[in-house]
Amino acid sequence: MLQSLRVKNFAIVESLQVEFGPGLNVITGETGAGKSVLVGALGLLLGMRADRTQVRAGADQCQVEAVFTLSDTSAIAPLLDELDLPPCEDGVLILRRSVSAASGAGKCTINDGATTVQALKRLGDLLVDLHGPHEHQSLLNPDFQLNLLDAFGRHTDAREACRHAYEFVLDIDRRRRELEGDDRTVAQQIEMLEYQVKEIEAAQLEGLSEETLANEHALLANAQEILALGQSITAALTEEENAAFSRIVDARRQLDAMARLTMEAKAWESEAESLASSLQALSTSIQRRLQAIEVDPERLRWVEDRVGILHKLKRKYGGSIEDILAFLAESRTRLKDLSTRTERLATLDAERKTAEQALRAAGKSLTTRRQKAGQELGRAVTSHLRELGFPHGEFRVELAASAPRPSGLDTAEFGFAPNVGEPMRPLRLIASSGEISRVMLATKAVLAKHDRVPVLVFDEVDANVGGEMGVAIGEKLATIAQRHQVLCITHLPQVAAHGTLHFAVVKRVTKGRTLTEITTVEGTTREEEIARMLGGKDLTTVTLRHARELLARK
Repeated sequence: MLQSLRVKNFAIVESLQVEFGPGLNVITGETGAGKSVLVGALGLLLGMRADRTQVRAGADQCQVEAVFTLSDTSAIAPLLDELDLPPCEDGVLILRRSVSAASGAGKCTINDGATTVQALKRLGDLLVDLHGPHEHQSLLNPDFQLNLLDAFGRHTDAREACRHAYEFVLDIDRRRRELEGDDRTVAQQIEMLEYQVKEIEAAQLEGLSEETLANEHALLANAQEILALGQSITAALTEEENAAFSRIVDARRQLDAMARLTMEAKAWESEAESLASSLQALSTSIQRRLQAIEVDPERLRWVEDRVGILHKLKRKYGGSIEDILAFLAESRTRLKDLSTRTERLATLDAERKTAEQALRAAGKSLTTRRQKAGQELGRAVTSHLRELGFPHGEFRVELAASAPRPSGLDTAEFGFAPNVGEPMRPLRLIASSGEISRVMLATKAVLAKHDRVPVLVFDEVDANVGGEMGVAIGEKLATIAQRHQVLCITHLPQVAAHGTLHFAVVKRVTKGRTLTEITTVEGTTREEEIARMLGGKDLTTVTLRHARELLARK
């Protein structure tokens, strides 16, 4: 769950920290107090677009931090590993984001590891499902409706099968287009490919190591200097009259004499003998290597030619020998396809027919599953809608055939008949904003059993809904909160009364600046907040009694 949210210098918030709990967390406050600022701050952590105007006036930057506690990290651990981010310790996940007032840029971290906004969004999609007024409108989008149906029916595997089959057909079409064209164009392509293949094959790159070639070039180009230096070194070590080896041998003789006078010299004599052996071994090793070095101008020219050819090929075909050889393999295949164009086109036509049949089969299988899931979803949402103020309402999922798409062979249309005697019509044509909110809540109630996202946030889910309906909405949110942590911003006391935890947002003016504060309300304070929502700022015995009754009924 979302354990805490800390916000600093965001919009009209100077500094606040909220500790949330399991179940239904309701957030209330007067219009303009800053309730939706909390949702905006959370959205910033979930990868939404940042704007420097979000930074509180006079501040250098805004900062938002969320701490999640997870009983099971199996869903996010692979993503953290993929993003090379620190794992969760004891199930704790920490997200942070800052935005600069000067540039609008900022920093993002996950578990104190630097990351990107896109990474925050990918992780946020697994953690929080946020529903504001614009998300309600998404319910009218046919693609959203199809995705919702597939989520309900658990069609992930079938959709993936359709997507793979569709992409295979597209790949065949792409390969076919590459073979198509007039004879002159194809002849030009064949000529170019033949030249490229011949040029790369002539370089004989198979088995060649660029590093080995560079080392040989360095050795051949500097062979004379290496030989001269090596001979000078071996002379200084063992061959000259005053070579280091000769001087150490003389010193050893003197140490031998000295050993007859003091025992310490015995050890020194042994060290001198070891040193003399090491010098001789070093000189021998250098001489052996020098004997293998030849000043070979012809070999040097050959290596330089190969280096030049390789650099030329890298500029044209890839940054490494491996890339060039991959280009060669691809060009050979393409050349073969073009050279046998008629046969290849016939083969691709046959492959496409088979692939299209596979796509149709995968799509029909998915359609069958969608038809069954659509009936179940229609009944389930209808049942919830009747608890949300539509006693005679009916919800239905209609499928229509479409041209093949990655999502299959269907389009979905949600139909809605809110009253007796009215025909079923597309939701997008008849629903008011209040009806859309309740349909969205009903679908969320149905999907709560299937949804693995642990935190659901509802902003104004009760918009344009009357007070009596607030009780039903509150009960529905409380039901969803049995399976998920729910955060709900509400203006209805009937909804607020169902909260497991209740937070009140207030706006104050201090020293000429507007500040937003949030506090947990409980007991008498909560009764007063519910009463304020019922009757305004002036509390009366009637509104207080009504508030107590609402809280007692939850």
